[in-house]
Amino acid sequence: MGELAAASAGGHGCGGRCGHESQRGWGNHAAVHLEHQVVRWFCKLLGWPVAAGGQLLSGASAAALTALTVARHRAAAGIGVDDRRLGLTGLERRPLIYATAQAHSCHTKAVEALGIGSANIVQIATDESDRMIPDLLDQRLTEDILAGGLPIAVIATVGTVNTGAVDPLAQIAAVCERHGVWMHVDAAYGGPAVLLTDVWPQEKAALSAADSVAVDPHKWLYVPVDAGLVMFSDMAAVRDTFSYVPDYLRSGGDPDEPVWFSEFGLEQTRPFRALKVWITLKHLGRQRLGELISRDIAVAAALARAVEESPDFELLAHGLSVVCFRHRPAGVPASALDDHNQTALTHVQQRGHAFIAGTRVGDHFALRACVINPATTTAHTNALLDEIRAAVAS
Repeated sequence: MGELAAASAGGHGCGGRCGHESQRGWGNHAAVHLEHQVVRWFCKLLGWPVAAGGQLLSGASAAALTALTVARHRAAAGIGVDDRRLGLTGLERRPLIYATAQAHSCHTKAVEALGIGSANIVQIATDESDRMIPDLLDQRLTEDILAGGLPIAVIATVGTVNTGAVDPLAQIAAVCERHGVWMHVDAAYGGPAVLLTDVWPQEKAALSAADSVAVDPHKWLYVPVDAGLVMFSDMAAVRDTFSYVPDYLRSGGDPDEPVWFSEFGLEQTRPFRALKVWITLKHLGRQRLGELISRDIAVAAALARAVEESPDFELLAHGLSVVCFRHRPAGVPASALDDHNQTALTHVQQRGHAFIAGTRVGDHFALRACVINPATTTAHTNALLDEIRAAVAS
């Protein structure tokens, strides 16, 4: 319904700017105010001050590009370089980004697009639960700064794609503060679980220490694609990074007009993403959304238990609502299990009764189930194991 209403509002009913139309009042209409309201709700969940803010984007990929652009600008300004005018040519120090191997691939793309280069991503090791090891991050930052490097940002994750791991945010935040480095948290998948349930109080508190946070309502808030969100603890730094208003885009100086979202990012023409997010939040409310997310987590936990209790399956990883496992029937040698499970995955998908994905956990090919649909029940997850057996037998 939100998508239908947004479409009827027209392409420019969203706070975008168009040089072919009259600009008076473009920032002062319902779509812009609604988006500000949605952003304020999320900032309030983070416990952020009035100076905080953000905007809705297509998803975590756009959020990563936006946040790392701001991080690069702040780091460059810290050494007296105007990267908006000079780009990377003014930097006499090697720009560096810190992340684990579990970080989403969109961050590599963003680093490449920003001209920093993927060779300048410093990979920090993880523990047995795929979580960043803060002491190793601290050690590497110390070494790189002494060697003349320029740390741009540390990327932490709340809910990795592979295994649903949640990085130790409080310790990472302390390291970033000690070294004066931007902390971006990719909470695109796991953010709603941390913000709306009572299971992760320490992680929720630590999120407020981040400089930027990405959350995708179109993942675990059950909102249609596309609806991503990037938030910043201090919007002044964001405006310093992106603001550019040529004469043909000036609105006439209405004192009641909010600052246009194009002042804080790359998009000038912007769709009306806020309505579907606003409707979902208003209809379900914080408590009900938390209950639905908790139910998804419980269903995933039941699947993990069922895997552990089944002699022909092996649990490889479990975090949030992600369960990674493999079929390990008697008679299939260990050296053949990867091929066996890849074939099983193909057959399951072709049969069309269930959908799971494939990934790698350590050295093993894994079947990956992710529960983010509140209609999914334990009956479905129990049937999944039988469906895999049937697919293999076929």
